[in-house]
Amino acid sequence: MLWLKEKITLLYNREILAEYTEVLSRVHFHISKSRLETLINYIYEHGIVTNRTTFNELLIDEDDRVFYEVSLSKDDSFLVTGNLKHFPFDPRVVTPAQMLQILGED
Repeated sequence: MLWLKEKITLLYNREILAEYTEVLSRVHFHISKSRLETLINYIYEHGIVTNRTTFNELLIDEDDRVFYEVSLSKDDSFLVTGNLKHFPFDPRVVTPAQMLQILGED
């Protein structure tokens, strides 16, 4: 994972950490509570906490708004997602494969 190699820095806020905790706690992910706590603590300690930048247009999935608005808070950030269609066309919204190309890791 590139963030573990410190090639990227994760942006987050309390809503994102809560979402990660809720989703990754689902049984089908098979992630132990201690492993999940380690992950969340790593993001908390090594990521950048930031506020949302308001985006006034509708999104296909409003639950994704927090991720997009947090990505807007820093000029040099990207939102890496497998659901490009959930976000407006924006060159900063990229797939994991596109991010690897940007970083020269492909």
